[in-house]
Amino acid sequence: MKINEVEAQVGVTKKNIRFYEEQGLLKPGRNLQNGYREYGDREVEQLRQIKLLRKLGVPLEEIRQMQSGARTVADGMRRHLVTLEREQRNLEQSMELCRQLKDREQRLDDLEVEELLARMETMERAGATFPDKQREDIRPMRYAGAAAMALLMSAIMVGVIILMVWGFTVEPEEAPPLPLAAVLVALPVVVILGVVLALVQRIGEIRKGEEDDAKNY
Repeated sequence: MKINEVEAQVGVTKKNIRFYEEQGLLKPGRNLQNGYREYGDREVEQLRQIKLLRKLGVPLEEIRQMQSGARTVADGMRRHLVTLEREQRNLEQSMELCRQLKDREQRLDDLEVEELLARMETMERAGATFPDKQREDIRPMRYAGAAAMALLMSAIMVGVIILMVWGFTVEPEEAPPLPLAAVLVALPVVVILGVVLALVQRIGEIRKGEEDDAKNY
């Protein structure tokens, strides 16, 4: 089974499948003739297991321990519940702070921001964590960066096409045969299509946040 088929069957992206392979959670066999990875029912089942546990927020190391048999699912869940309970307490602290700010009925300019930040830092040193949305703030910049690179590459390829066509028309006697000329012009077009496809995939990755999710573990 090819990776595209596994992706469609399990609902895990190729990028994440490769990531799990790099982490040693998935070890597909190799085709002796061409060296390509081969996925079977065992790998599909392992991916389903990983997908389930990751949807529950279980860290990769915990999954690795379960796969090796060093821990049972119950062991892993007991450890993970401790983490979830800590996160729940953190969320409750955030909610409580939000309630207090709501009850103050203050304008932003009248808020004691420095005192509140110091209070949050004290709570963080005690083990609390607060949701930080700053990473999401730069997401539009990621979109813009990907689009700018795609536009730049496309513009360069369009320029190459224009120069080719212009060169063939200025000196037609030195122009290559028509089939070869068509191939030469088609090559930049293929590059443009590849850039557009890469842009679409990149936007999908940014939207899903898969890279950030992978880096968290």
